[in-house]
Amino acid sequence: MLFADFTLETVAVKAGLMRLRHGGSGPPLLLLHGNPQSHMMWHGVVPRLAQHFTVICPDLRGYGGSFKPPATPDHAPYAKTEMAVDMVEVMRHFGHERFFVGGHDRGARVAHRLALDHPQRVIKLAVLDILPTIEHFERADMAFGLGYYHWFWFAQPHPFPEVLINQAPEAWFTAHTSREPKPASFFHPEALADYLAAARQPNTITGMCEDYRAAASIDLEHDRASRAAGVKVECPILVLWGGKGKIGQWYAPLEIWRGYCAAEVTGGAIDSGHYLAEERPEQVLQHFAAFFG
Repeated sequence: MLFADFTLETVAVKAGLMRLRHGGSGPPLLLLHGNPQSHMMWHGVVPRLAQHFTVICPDLRGYGGSFKPPATPDHAPYAKTEMAVDMVEVMRHFGHERFFVGGHDRGARVAHRLALDHPQRVIKLAVLDILPTIEHFERADMAFGLGYYHWFWFAQPHPFPEVLINQAPEAWFTAHTSREPKPASFFHPEALADYLAAARQPNTITGMCEDYRAAASIDLEHDRASRAAGVKVECPILVLWGGKGKIGQWYAPLEIWRGYCAAEVTGGAIDSGHYLAEERPEQVLQHFAAFFG
């Protein structure tokens, strides 16, 4: 059983109800999942982390078992500024005003905004397999458009992408995550079952698409405003990426992140594709242990 010594709980924040698991003891560590997953993606690293940290793993709004605001014309409910507020409230619920944060994919984008908007909360930040959202869009070329085509498909007006995905959610999930006709072998059966259960819910697909619509609109407005004001992440950042993926092949991740951080930026490649914590949990743990201490 995954998360065997963790407590599954629903926590109320101002905007809605959030499903999460928490366990362990020690300094607080918030872990945020990517798309199209849930907090279950951290199953390979939490047993060891819980020996040294109080680990809290929520589902982001719009994903998993958390609340899912409906689509809106301005996509404001899925702005990363709003999703970051959810995390502040979750951690305050457990009595934590300052904490470590690790995020993968979409969760890393929320974590980045959390560090920008609430610098007094985040002690250290780890981001897995992303660049800042604004960098991706401003550097976009044909290779990015083809390799990250889903960024532009999910961001199409509601409900066009939702209608198509909801016709065959399991087939879509498999194609999206493995690019093959069968699920990726590194997904644990329990985690995969949780991902698919969420994918079968039309409101999850709407939440996911709204997340990407926000990234292509209101999130960029916030990112531009922060950049214009000279706002940078004030805490140290650990940057990890999949060595078999596109981030390290196309970009210089550490150099780019140093432009967004006023403190030290360290990190490197993991011998994996995009799903670092599920493909190579031991390597992720080694980096987390060295960084978070």
